[in-house]
Amino acid sequence: MNEHEENASPYKVVVSMDDLDKKILDLLTTDGRKSYRKISRELGVSVGTVHNRVDKLTKSGIINKFVPIVDHEKLGYNLTAIIGLELQGGTINYLVDKKPFKSNLLAVYDVTGQFDAILIAKFRDTFELNDFIKSLLKEEPVVKTYTQTVLNIIKEELNSSMIVMD
Repeated sequence: MNEHEENASPYKVVVSMDDLDKKILDLLTTDGRKSYRKISRELGVSVGTVHNRVDKLTKSGIINKFVPIVDHEKLGYNLTAIIGLELQGGTINYLVDKKPFKSNLLAVYDVTGQFDAILIAKFRDTFELNDFIKSLLKEEPVVKTYTQTVLNIIKEELNSSMIVMD
C-alpha cells in the first residue's frame, strides 16, 4: 500500500457543478429520454455543449447510468416493506445479488441504531413477503427481522433531482 492509498479519505470526492450542469441534470432526471437537441433549445446552448456536459457528468460519476423508472404496481408489486435486520458478526452485502432476494430488493442500507441493516423491498402479496422473511432468517448473519408494511406511498422518487437545484 502506498502513502496515497494509506491516507486516502473514505469519503467520495465531491464533484462541483455549475448552473448549466445543474439545469441539464434537472432536465434529465425529469425525463432521461429527452434529446440533447431539446435540452439545448430549452437552455439556449448548442447541442455540442449539452453533449460535452453530459459526457463530463457521466465520466465524473455524477450520472451513473440511464435507466427507466419502473411502476412496480403495474407489474403487480403492490406491497412495499421496510425490513430491519439484526445481524451477528456478518455483513449483508452478499444478499444483494443472491437469487431469492435480488428480484424484490429496491434498496439495502447499512445503518446505525436498533438494526444493522434496513431493506426496502416490493412484493406481490403477503405470501411472497412471508417467504422472503423466512428465507432471510435462514441466512447465517441474520438474527432477527422487523418488518413494516407501507400503507400509502406519499413520495417515492429514486431519481429525485432535489439535490441538483439547491
